[in-house]
Order: sequence, then C-alpha cells, then structure tokens
Amino acid sequence: MIPAQQAVELALQAAERSGRCDETMVIVTDRAEASLRWAGNSMTTNGVSTTRSTAVIAIVRRGSTAHVGTVRSSDVDPAVLPGLVEAAQDAALAAPAALDNAALLTDSGVPDDWNEPVPQTGVDVFGDVAASLAAGFGGSDRLYGFAHHLVETTFLATSTGVRRRFTQPTGSVEINAKRDGASAWAGVSTPWFADVATDGLLAELSRRLDWSSRSVELPAGRYETLLPPSAVADMMIYLGWSMDGRGAQEGRTALCAPGGGTRVGETLTELDLTMYSDPAAPGLECLPFVAASSSSETVSVFDNGLDIGRVDWIRDGAVNALAYPRGAAVEFGVDPAVPADNLLMTGGSATLDEMVARTERGLLLTTLWYIRTVDPITLLLTGLTRDGVYLIEDGRVVAAVNNFRFNESPLDLLRRVAEAGVSEKTLPREWGDWATRAVMPPLRIPDFHMSSVSQAQ
Repeated sequence: MIPAQQAVELALQAAERSGRCDETMVIVTDRAEASLRWAGNSMTTNGVSTTRSTAVIAIVRRGSTAHVGTVRSSDVDPAVLPGLVEAAQDAALAAPAALDNAALLTDSGVPDDWNEPVPQTGVDVFGDVAASLAAGFGGSDRLYGFAHHLVETTFLATSTGVRRRFTQPTGSVEINAKRDGASAWAGVSTPWFADVATDGLLAELSRRLDWSSRSVELPAGRYETLLPPSAVADMMIYLGWSMDGRGAQEGRTALCAPGGGTRVGETLTELDLTMYSDPAAPGLECLPFVAASSSSETVSVFDNGLDIGRVDWIRDGAVNALAYPRGAAVEFGVDPAVPADNLLMTGGSATLDEMVARTERGLLLTTLWYIRTVDPITLLLTGLTRDGVYLIEDGRVVAAVNNFRFNESPLDLLRRVAEAGVSEKTLPREWGDWATRAVMPPLRIPDFHMSSVSQAQ
C-alpha cells in the first residue's frame, strides 16, 4: 500500500492525462481502529484493523452548468486509481446539472505536515481503562461494555491546487452494570483515552443500581423531568442535523416559518442558551475544512477545502443560523454556514445533583434509545427510555421506575425548558456511533411527555 499522499497525486495525474473532465478532487482517508469488549466481568475480545477509502470526484462543466461524478473504493492497490478516475469521469459526463454549482477553491499551499506518517492506534490505548475494569470485575455488579478507538487521517487534493490534511482521533467507552435485574449505563467520549475516569463511571453506575433497590410503577403522562447531558445531546444533535437552510426555505422542515421564510431570529427560550459547533473547541477538535465526497443540503463537494469556523446555530435562546453551502447561500442571499462535527451548548451554574435536590417530585432520566422521527415539520421525535429512570421526591432519588416511550421535539423542549445546569463533555447514547463530540447541560423540563409505558428492560 502506497502512502495516501502519493495516492491522491497519482489519481490527479491520471485525470490530467485523460483530459475528459474539467476539474478533479481526490479524498483519501486512512483509518486505524482498535476495540476492546468485556462481558460478565471478564474481558472477551480485542482487535486492531487498518483500512483506506478513496473517493474520486470528477466535474465536467458545460457553459454555466456543472456535472459531478463520484466513485469510491476501499482497494489499496495503486493500479486501480486510473480506473477509479475513468469511472468518476463517466459518471460526471452522464450526470444532470448540479444544483450546488460553485467555483472550486484554488491553491491553498501544501500543509507543513502533508508528508508526515499517518498516526496509528492499538489496544495499548485502553491500558488504564482495562486496569480499572479489572478491579471492578471483583465487585458484585456484573459489567458489560466496550471501548473503541478510531484514528482517521484525511487527505484532500484538487486539480485547482488545494491540499488539506487532518487527523481525527475518536474514542468512546460504554459500560452497562447489572444487579438483581436492574441495569444502568454510562459512557464517555475521548480523543486518546488519557482523560477517561473509569473509576468514576463505575462509582456512578453503582449509585444508580443502589437507587434501583426499590421500584415503583408509574403510568404514562407528563412529568417534571431532569435530562442529563447525554440525553440532551441525543435530542440536540438531532436538531443540529435538521438545521439545513434549503429545507427551511422550501418549507420542508421544522425551521421553516409560517407563511414562508425561516425561523432565524425566533426566540425559543428566555434562558441564555447558545448552541454552536466549532472545530477548534478544546477537547472536541474536529475536521476544520470541508472534505465531502458527495453533496447534501448542508455540505457541497464544490466547497471542498473550505475552512469551517464556529457557527452559533442558536444564540442567547434564539435561532441564529442555518446551514448553507456556498451555492445555496448565493441562491438565498445569506452567508455560508458549514456545520462542524461537534455540538456544544452553554448552560447554567447548577450541577445535576443540585437540580435533583431542588426537585419536589419528578423523574430523572439517564439515557434515551431508539429515537426516530414522527413528524419532520415539527421535528417530533419518539423513542424509549433505557437503563434507568428514577423517581425524585423531596430532593432525593427514592426509587427506579418503569421505562416509557416518549414523544418530544427538541425545539419544543427548548421552548419549555425551565432550567439548565452546568455544561459538560458527554457521550450521546443513541447517536454515539456517529456523533461523539458534544458538550451539553442537564435540562429541567416541567412537562416531559411520556406517551406510553414501555415493556423494555
């Protein structure tokens, strides 16, 4: 396998020799993965793998129109590159005109680290986590879970001179603890596992299982509910994924305004909440430029190489921005805005424990599960609670309660939120396979809708 840097240049050279398209972009991503699993207080499996993906994007221009073809491959043999280029060119020649047409960015210079070796990972990255788990295996709680680490290095090169490179480490630890039929879940995200407090996770899981020593059955209904940062992340990440400008302008999403236009400028809450993405956020650093092999309503292949900056999607409680690639931004007369691969929300000053202490009667959720869209126009979501719903009375957690199905919209949650606590780095339970970089506060919702009782355990 040749270095990724050499692969992108060979592909561009093949495109130039053929002369069948006007512009070419190549994205090569090298991935190194490591995983560790445990079940019933015993380590079970571990493994390491390396893979490469190559995407060739060909553009054919005919007057004012542009036609795009993309071909992807996981083959690492450099001999396949000319064939990939030819296939992408064939696809571009047969493609309809692209709606997101824009001029490609030009020469960005070669990054200082362009020719550096690609970083790797291995099971040794889990050393501290494994040591803490081994100590936990000696207790009475049964522990299950996994740790995963992915290191992706992306190389982007275009025939117009753009050269960009970025290495993205992504890690997570998820633990389920079981005792006497009760179950609790905790998880964290991390770039390199140096900051994972496994002992703290185990202590929190033990505390939740202590709460489960008493159980209470409750009916469906609306309850004052405390959502911890993980559950808030699951709801707000879905909101972030739904904030595309074109969909709102065309009246297809929850961000469209009655009578036309968008909800930008609309106040959702009087609380001083700002939700934003920022590739430079400390501890949540992520890809700082566009590297798209295909276009969507929030990102465009024509923007490949474009710097991604901080965007305040909600600022001081009001909708502030929607996602627009450059082409759509020109069409609708707005500024371009590109989402980064993280999401953060400011909060208040109280800890979750302090919020519990101020609750006369309500529910404490721990995680949400199996979230699906019910109505995209209102962004109504449905899902299940899982691994711990607890009853709060007079400022104390007094029992575990049954699971529920819920029906809620993240927009409506922001409209009704009564209190936000201290923001902290968190791992969403439902979306943790796709979105690990989040900072969220706990939220107090006065009337969270538990639409039915769930039999899920």
